[in-house]
Amino acid sequence: MLIRTVVAPLLGTNCYLVPDGDRCVVVDPGGGAAEAIRREVAAAGLVPTAVLVTHGHVDHTWAAAEVSDAYGIPVLVHEADAYRLADPVGSLGPLGRQLAAMAGDPAGPPAPSRLEPFATPPGEPAVVVGNLRALHAPGHTEGSTVYLLDGPDGAPVALTGDVLFAGSIGRCDLPGGDEVAMAATLRRLAALDPATAVLPGHGPRSTIGDELATNPYLRAGR
Repeated sequence: MLIRTVVAPLLGTNCYLVPDGDRCVVVDPGGGAAEAIRREVAAAGLVPTAVLVTHGHVDHTWAAAEVSDAYGIPVLVHEADAYRLADPVGSLGPLGRQLAAMAGDPAGPPAPSRLEPFATPPGEPAVVVGNLRALHAPGHTEGSTVYLLDGPDGAPVALTGDVLFAGSIGRCDLPGGDEVAMAATLRRLAALDPATAVLPGHGPRSTIGDELATNPYLRAGR
């Protein structure tokens, strides 16, 4: 199983194509990524079944409606962030307007027509689609979600969005951010198998073990 990465032009958001047999889910289709996603899907011979977003910030959702419409598939998001996809630019405040201007479209992207919010048990992952389990991970936003799955060699994988990066974490000072919630989330992530591959929303990949050794924010969550 090869998890393919498409880097969106808008803020370099990592979009992931996560296969499950001949099907796949598209995670975090950011601004300007739709055509590259289409090419990667076609080259791999995959059939997309859903769009998943790790949180509702517009740099992670800009192409969600476009990809959803192209393949006739739903957009899944934690219920606490669903409101953000109804107003992708406005829900992020001044930064949303700045990002829309950077993208050359002040109005921002349309809201997905097939939005399917989901809920998860507190502190427990829940299967949302295919081989992916959703773990509610608030702090960066109210509905931030880490998606967990088992890799081809049995090693676990975590798609962490803007919760955890290589060497850092997501900011908590934007609308919906919460430092206390982020601290609780980091404690949960610090308890994951150190072999877990970390596929973040921006920047290079890492592992939980490497982050526990080098990332002061995750180390504090032990």
